[in-house]
Amino acid sequence: MRYIVIKLISWYQHFSAQTPNHCRYYPTCSHYTQTAVLRFGAIRGGLMGISRILRCQPLSKGGIDPVPQRFTLFRNKNTVDIAKASERYYGETAQQD
Repeated sequence: MRYIVIKLISWYQHFSAQTPNHCRYYPTCSHYTQTAVLRFGAIRGGLMGISRILRCQPLSKGGIDPVPQRFTLFRNKNTVDIAKASERYYGETAQQD
């Protein structure tokens, strides 16, 4: 089941790469869901992905929201995970401030 979900997400990412980026979060919702499915399985990872997509709406401030190490349907508030994702997104200079 996990393999099928990952393949469907990869197929979606292939076609969405042709359109302009509209995502409010880093990583994008599809990458977030893919990582969550790999980490927690198809059911719980899928629920995390759906929760993330529901958070991605015009009133959301967005930002960096990596997949947490423990299952939760809420935004990741672990500063270590956010710092690592921030470094990947902004590069080495993110930690100098």
